[in-house]
Amino acid sequence: MKTLRLLALLFLPTLIVAQERIEPIKFGDMEQWLVRYIKESKLLGGKTKILYALAPTDTIRKTAVYDFKNTCWGISNAYASPASIDKAANTTQPEKRGNGTCARLDTRIEAVQVLGCIDIEVCIAGTLFLGKVLEPAKNVNDPYSIINMGIPFDQKPKAIMLDLKAKVNPERKVLRATGFSKKKWFEGHDEPEVYVYLQKRWEDEKGNIYAKRIGTARQRFEESIPEWKNNYRIDIHYGNISKQPFFKTYMGLFPDGGQFRALNKKGKMVDIQEVGWGDKNDTPTHVILMITAGCYPAFYGMPGNALWVDNVKWVY
Repeated sequence: MKTLRLLALLFLPTLIVAQERIEPIKFGDMEQWLVRYIKESKLLGGKTKILYALAPTDTIRKTAVYDFKNTCWGISNAYASPASIDKAANTTQPEKRGNGTCARLDTRIEAVQVLGCIDIEVCIAGTLFLGKVLEPAKNVNDPYSIINMGIPFDQKPKAIMLDLKAKVNPERKVLRATGFSKKKWFEGHDEPEVYVYLQKRWEDEKGNIYAKRIGTARQRFEESIPEWKNNYRIDIHYGNISKQPFFKTYMGLFPDGGQFRALNKKGKMVDIQEVGWGDKNDTPTHVILMITAGCYPAFYGMPGNALWVDNVKWVY
């Protein structure tokens, strides 16, 4: 009997791990990609650009919006048409990995050439997120205006798990390039990151969307990760984490934790107003999952930084 009890204790950690359930997120294996060919306006040179979307494999050979109805994933690659001038930007794309593909997310400068002269340069970080892009982008001053952030979700996973590697510039500076003012460098450090926000949302009679934060996971990668780390796990913490020793300001409620929008029942894009921390026993209604090559707001970053990801899964 003593021997049996000893064996049970030895195998107990294995049994606990075995009880976890791993659930892949649809298209999170990075094996299906939609390829879009977008012809830019003649004013910008008339070149044909390729945009990728993480969606059922297909090819679209026309300059048109994509409605993202067949995928749960939004992407930083977008078709813009301000003042009927067609423009495309691609910072996230498939890359070969073994016998399949992964996703490569880059922070880079997108240069807009007008009549052969470079007039506008914009810094864009490659990003994948759960949500929807509402093309075409009309207001280039406000890229968040076309991002319906998050999807309906009522589960409470223990963690997000994925394969990843990263290239991170150690220099402590960040570029701001909005296209509407001179490029400027600031002190700081741009870092790839992954985060999950579980929210309990509701909408009032005026169409305002409010939310309480039920669960939080957020990790930034300060240094390069040159080799793949498979099944990398980021735990999700429930309830009010603001007093926990691991808490960072950027994990906080909006706006410190980011500022996003969503479509209300009237079909209008409005701010998601986080009004407090939810109880750890609450059930969420939505999830925000963001995987990005940079941790700064739109138009800020360190060109050359990159994040590779594959096999994105929930752990229960």
